[in-house]
Amino acid sequence: MHETIFRRALRRDLERILTLLADDPLGSRRERPTFPLEQTYVSAFDAIDGDPQHELVVLDVGQGADGVMQLSYLPSLTYEGRERAQIEGVRVSERLRGQGYGERMLRWAIERARKRGCVMVQLTTDKSRPDALRFYERLGFRASHEGMKLHLTESGMPPGRTTE
Repeated sequence: MHETIFRRALRRDLERILTLLADDPLGSRRERPTFPLEQTYVSAFDAIDGDPQHELVVLDVGQGADGVMQLSYLPSLTYEGRERAQIEGVRVSERLRGQGYGERMLRWAIERARKRGCVMVQLTTDKSRPDALRFYERLGFRASHEGMKLHLTESGMPPGRTTE
């Protein structure tokens, strides 16, 4: 395994990050990694990057953004007012899948949340991804709650997008 570096994403990583997010059946319907990038992606990156409650983290094993995940720290009145860490958008490049990098990413995120004093780490995974569910369970996550989502556009896609 190559040297693994976890670092905060830089704007120059954005094109590669979007390519990673679009590289699966669900992401390919949701994301549009066309270049030049749509301003909505740049604005979202800037909002995440400028907010200390959020971190966009990349896995870098020598070729730039080889993996990505977003960590969000959610203040809460429950659990005596302690934060929760939410993990979103976990992806590893196809060339690195099955080599343990995803596990290293998640373990790194869990330890980061622990050091920050978070009471728990939570995430969601789409029910159509049974391999992801097994992966997260192997790392100690439990499906303890039933998650629900309400898309605010008819198709569940960003405005102006279709599933085609």
